[in-house]
Order: sequence, then structure tokens, then C-alpha cells
Amino acid sequence: MIFETRRRRFLAEINVIPLVDVVLVLLIIFMVTAPMLYRGMDIKLPTSTSNTIKPEERIVLTVERDQKIYVDKDPVPLAQLEGKLRDAKLRNAEVSVFLRADRDVPYGTVVQVMDGVKRAGIEKLGMVTDPVGPERVTESPIRERRAP
Repeated sequence: MIFETRRRRFLAEINVIPLVDVVLVLLIIFMVTAPMLYRGMDIKLPTSTSNTIKPEERIVLTVERDQKIYVDKDPVPLAQLEGKLRDAKLRNAEVSVFLRADRDVPYGTVVQVMDGVKRAGIEKLGMVTDPVGPERVTESPIRERRAP
């Protein structure tokens, strides 16, 4: 008896071609069904001659390091700031102002700009800041003192 000893090699690699076929079919199914998932109901809206929703006007005040003031992108002297903001308030009573001031601008200048905004009659004033990340957190030089 002659025994043949055949050594069979097993294929230890993954056949990628059927995997790619299945993934492509799933991708096509997803691309076809995704637009249908977000579809709302078909209705006919009534028409109106007046628009009840007013777009919110936002003004960005920028104070640079050299104390130059900009309303949006237009340079404005501090003396004319209040008048320009009053005009914006007359155009839209719900105007919002966002104040961006460089960290090196003196505190008094920022207070003068904020005072001009309030004198113009604008109630919505926001301060624009950069978010603090974990790498930017530093110890404050101002320490809290408690009365004895």
C-alpha cells in the first residue's frame, strides 16, 4: 500500500472581492433610501402678503489693539459710533450687537464702546470670546481675598 501524503495548504487570507461587492450594494441601498427618510408631508401652504418673521439684524463691533473701532467692516470714530448705532436701531428695533475687542485694548475703551451702544438704545449686547481649551487654561493672577 502506498500512502500518498498530500499536504493541503489552507488559504489563510480573506477574499476581499465578495466583501467589496456587499459593501457597494449596501452603499447603493443607503444612497437610495436616505433621501426618502427625511421627506416630509406634501401640503400646500396658504399665501400671505405680509411677512410675519423678520430677519434678525446683527451688528459686529470690533475694537482692535490700536483702539480703532469697526462697525461690521467699516471704520468708525468713537464720536460717531452712537449715531451710526442709532440709525441701525431706527431701521430695526430688534438689532443685536456683538462686541469683539482685542484682549490688549484698555478697559476704559471697551467701557466707552459699551456705553455708546447703550446710549443708542440697543438692549441686546453680546461679548464675543474665544473658547478656552485644556491647553489654554492658566492660573488667574487675581486671587480671592476673604475678609477676616
